[in-house]
Amino acid sequence: MNSALKIAVFPVAGLGTRFLPATKAQPKEMLPVVDKPLIQYAVEEAYAAGIRHMVFITGRSKRAIEDHFDTAYELESELEAAGKQTLLELLRSVRMEDMHFSYVRQHRMLGLGHAVLCAEHVVGNKPFAVLLADDLMVGEPPVLAQMTEQFARLGRSVLAVQEVPLEHTRRYGIVDGKAIEDRLTQVERIVEKPAPEVAPSRIGVAGRYILTPAIFRHLKQLGSGAGGEIQLTDGIAALMAEEAVYAYKYQGKRYDCGSKEGFLQATVELALQHSEVGPAFKQYLQQLQIQ
Repeated sequence: MNSALKIAVFPVAGLGTRFLPATKAQPKEMLPVVDKPLIQYAVEEAYAAGIRHMVFITGRSKRAIEDHFDTAYELESELEAAGKQTLLELLRSVRMEDMHFSYVRQHRMLGLGHAVLCAEHVVGNKPFAVLLADDLMVGEPPVLAQMTEQFARLGRSVLAVQEVPLEHTRRYGIVDGKAIEDRLTQVERIVEKPAPEVAPSRIGVAGRYILTPAIFRHLKQLGSGAGGEIQLTDGIAALMAEEAVYAYKYQGKRYDCGSKEGFLQATVELALQHSEVGPAFKQYLQQLQIQ
């Protein structure tokens, strides 16, 4: 196995039903938080972690994602002719020159594990990262960069985790295990969306994974799990019988942009931090008389 982490997989085939009607004709991953779509935040995070090959697991009506990371010759020509150099540089920064993109169609929505399995022929026998664009992660250094540092040291799969309220365990894969260091645990048990009364802990997996290629073999051997889908959590549980899996409590903040509330929180907080609109937006919020 080549231990260098060079590939990131982005499962983006979901329907985004929680944001209808906004997602009727556009991918949920293209919903903008201030001035960038969710998927761009995730790609930039992967790039900051040293990854250059981005693999998108797409579905029908997802062409906007491909177009976003393609070169817009007409738009670039218009901006260049108008002398709008700042906007031109901003546009070109969406896709850095050393990035490589692959797109794989997931023909049926059979779960996150199935989406990851769709990337096998592109990933091959190499470790890879999985980023869920719904989870907008903000950290310094970026969350995936923190995880790649752990992976370089351990050489085994690393899951980003956070403590979650007990009543929210049904939303997460929940892990339990043996503490190795302050932020690092060797996973001994992982359960997909358990009820609060049977959850092994309150430590939930966030939307960032670094996985060894052995995960593909275990995913292929799985039958359908919760909801009739192939669950990535079940594949990780099977992988643990073969090699160690670690949970890393990342430093930073996660916005659950798969929910309207989380999406709005991210929009407000990132707008306040934005160099262009932040000060005026803060002044506007201070003037609101919120009851």
